[in-house]
Order: sequence, then C-alpha cells, then structure tokens
Amino acid sequence: MTADEQKKAAALAALEYVKPGNKVGLGTGSTANHFITALAEKAKAGLDVECVATSKATFELAKSLGLKITTLEKQPRLDITVDGTDEFDGKFQLIKGGGGALLLEKIVASSSRYMVVIADQSKQVETLGRFPLPVEVVPFGINATAWKIERALRILELKGKLVLRLKDGKPFVTDSGNAIIDVTIGAIPNPDQLSTYLSVIPGVVDHGLFVNLCGIILMGTDDGVKTFRKA
Repeated sequence: MTADEQKKAAALAALEYVKPGNKVGLGTGSTANHFITALAEKAKAGLDVECVATSKATFELAKSLGLKITTLEKQPRLDITVDGTDEFDGKFQLIKGGGGALLLEKIVASSSRYMVVIADQSKQVETLGRFPLPVEVVPFGINATAWKIERALRILELKGKLVLRLKDGKPFVTDSGNAIIDVTIGAIPNPDQLSTYLSVIPGVVDHGLFVNLCGIILMGTDDGVKTFRKA
C-alpha cells in the first residue's frame, strides 16, 4: 500500500468511533481530508453528526461535502476529534502543525472526550523530533521570541535550528494571524518538559507538541490498520 492508501485505510477505520448524535472535531491536512470525505458519505446515508473545523480549509471542505458545521462557541464540548499527525511515539505524544493549524487543532482536541489520530506507518517514531517542531508566535517581536526559544532549548541542553516558515516568499500566516517558527531539534527526550518551557515564553502562542491529548492511534500498514489504545 502507498502512504496515501494507508492514510485512507486509517481514516475509514476511524468511522467506527463516531456515533449518531456525536459532535466531531475535524482535523486539518491530507490524512484528515480522507476522514472528512468518508464521514460526509456516512452523513449522507443518515448518520447525524455536527462538526467543528480546525481550519478554514477544513471548514470549506466539510461544508462543500454537506456536513453540518457548528462552532466551539455553540458547542464547547465535543465527543471526538479525528486528526492526522506529523509523527507519534509509543507514549501517544505527537508533533503536529506541518499544515499550520496547530493552535486550532489543539483547542479542538482538548475540547473533546477522545482524540483519535489517523496516520500511515511512516509517522511512527521511537523518539519525537525527526519532524521539525512548529512553534506558533505572534508577529510582534519575532526575533525576540526566537532567542527566548533558543534560550529554553539551551536550558534543556537541546540544540535547535530555528527557521521562520515562508509561503510564496513571504512569512506564512496562520488562520489566527500568527507566524510559525519551525525548530529542527532532533531527538526530544522529554516532550512534556519542552512543552512546559515553550508554553511560558511571551510571544509563543502555542507549539506542535501534543502531550496527554491522544488516546487512540489508528495506523495504516501494508497488513491493514493497527490500533494503539492508551491504557
């Protein structure tokens, strides 16, 4: 199976976790899009669900497919969020944000009873850090925020290369109007600790470390979908 076929298989498996009447958080990205498309087909067949999108792109796709859309203002507690990931480890820790929607994805996931992650087998890692860690920052004082991030890394005895994310030659802008600094660290031995240090830096809005949020991972493989369930 190709990576995309593995993503699609995982997305279809995630449908089993969605029940009639559920309020569903919809992730962002190519893997999440497979789930959104499959969920829309189920909805057309009679499955009654309401959805909250984690990005403008997800909102537009879900709406175009006929899914009922609500907001966290109207529905602050969700039953389940289904989303992809850039990588995951054996402790159900994730790095997300390659698509630039990490802030809204984390808000939606943390508002849900369950977060189900869908992925192809290339996303499984022994230790987080192979994928650059996205850090969402306010546009004001980006350089000042960057050196504070570097200082936090030094305190934790980590080394990182910081790069401002660009799109079409200009700074990438998230749906919330912020910028993203991608931090290439390598192995992150203690994601929970790094998460805490980054979260208290003035100028950092949020980061792509998802710790203590995911409870179920569905990974597409050549031999079918493998399920990881947190105790």
